[in-house]
Amino acid sequence: MADLTGARWRTSTRSSSNGGNCVEVADNLPGVVAVRDSKDRAGGTLTFSPAAWHTFVDALREPARG
Repeated sequence: MADLTGARWRTSTRSSSNGGNCVEVADNLPGVVAVRDSKDRAGGTLTFSPAAWHTFVDALREPARG
């Protein structure tokens, strides 16, 4: 399990402030990117390597094909 002490969590600027479905990301820790549900901060977190996280984010930015 990754040590998330010192994680600085942020929410997307595109997230709704009216209780929408949001995730928070902490990408300030060495060697790990952590993701959690903004509505359940005490719940579990997912952790990714920085390379895997960047691949995921880049895939989301690509236009849909098909």
